[in-house]
Amino acid sequence: MNGAESLIHTLVNGGVDVCFMNPGTSEMHFVAALDSVPQMRGVLCLFEGVATGAADGYGRMAGVPAATLLHLGPGLGNGIANLHNAHKAHTPLVNIVGEHATWHIQHNAPLTADIAALARTVSAWVRTASSAATVGADGAAAIAAARTGAGQVATLILPGDAAWEEGGVVVEIPPLPRPIPVAPERVTQAAALLHSGRKTALVLGETVMDEASQRMASRIAAATGSQLIGARSGRRVVRGAGLPVLERIPYPVDQALAMLAGFEQMILVGAYPPVAFFAYPGKPSLLAPPDCRMYELADLHSDCLASLAALADELDAPDRLHAVNELARPALPSGPISVEKVWAGLAALLPAGAILSDESVTSGRNAHRWMAGAPPHEWLHITGGSIGQGLPVATGAALACPERRVFAMESDGSAMYTLQALWTQAREQLDVTTILFANRSYAILQGELRNLAQDASGRKAGAMLSLDNPALDWVQLAQGMGVPACRVTTAEEYIGALTVGIEEPGPRLIEVVV
Repeated sequence: MNGAESLIHTLVNGGVDVCFMNPGTSEMHFVAALDSVPQMRGVLCLFEGVATGAADGYGRMAGVPAATLLHLGPGLGNGIANLHNAHKAHTPLVNIVGEHATWHIQHNAPLTADIAALARTVSAWVRTASSAATVGADGAAAIAAARTGAGQVATLILPGDAAWEEGGVVVEIPPLPRPIPVAPERVTQAAALLHSGRKTALVLGETVMDEASQRMASRIAAATGSQLIGARSGRRVVRGAGLPVLERIPYPVDQALAMLAGFEQMILVGAYPPVAFFAYPGKPSLLAPPDCRMYELADLHSDCLASLAALADELDAPDRLHAVNELARPALPSGPISVEKVWAGLAALLPAGAILSDESVTSGRNAHRWMAGAPPHEWLHITGGSIGQGLPVATGAALACPERRVFAMESDGSAMYTLQALWTQAREQLDVTTILFANRSYAILQGELRNLAQDASGRKAGAMLSLDNPALDWVQLAQGMGVPACRVTTAEEYIGALTVGIEEPGPRLIEVVV
């Protein structure tokens, strides 16, 4: 057994049986070893950012890591943007990066790079395998590292000779570390704060918006009169009818400041103090009132659900929720298409258990008005703010949950970063329906230009944010990747295309001209 074979066997034994890859010469022994380990599913991606984003989506929905296989430093560089998103989402992910043979690195060949330095910017754990005999143990350690705490990116650098030499050993993963329990005194102090009579927000962080955590937090809010608030974005957010009302902190600073005004204290559960996405002249970075007390019940690597349960017990919170979304499907829209009608139509037809990979940016800011009353479903947000995530994350989610329909709510500018994900969806015949908002501009940046520049009317500046010269033809782009596609300009056309996208297997794309 060579090192590559021992690594793949170790990954599979550790529950990592999907690898999203864009390999090169240094990774050929890993590729060849796939045929000796049929339990490992190799998924080819035509760009490294698709591979890393798909691994993020898979890890979020499966709850266990996927692996990636990238080619040397430049391949890692191409994948870093979506590794950044996975890092911010605390997604469990085993990131394997090929390296030159150990004795070749000294010669500074064209592709030589400081892979470890690049990896550390997005990884909580980095290790370079030293030989075929250690690769299995290194792989086992990478799995354990990826599954530590809330989850994290673990990067294993695989030199060519460590992959091709004989002497590989399959290794069992070590016992996984348990979530850190919260000290009882922190629970007691949080209960005292909630009984203080001060206006209090209970803030759930990006990894703490699953159904069980929302329900427990809503019980606490009902018992104390506190307000339940979610982070701006979430790794995996359950929403819909029968679930607690959970208002998330909005992106625009003025809206966030208005939402949080008046709070005297915030109890943070796996959350950081609310902060603006960017700095703006004359506006604060911290969004809570300056005199608002921040109290951390549990950090994100602690057992957040157990801490909420302990707090509910301390408060003798009754088994009732503060507020619940009622089932309220809107009527099917008609007439000229609009952003609002896209969301209304989706809410009207959404199958229960659907997954939404949301990169709709400006087109999705008010989606909650329509989607809160739809059947229960899950949202995967852009946790790290690096665009080009929506299509790959939808790809990985569909592989993790083949029995569920995935919707990629996508903007045309962002989709261009990783449109190669459509090819992988077609190749794997994944049930992904992409709803693409074609406003033919970087609409969010047009707003940011107005926020930051004294004069945002310049012709040259405007041209840098426009995508209409020439206009992108998403029907042809999708069809060229093997994905059936259509363009809609009316609500009736949209509802017809959406119905097909829900009922027919395989991927589809609907370009909505708005």
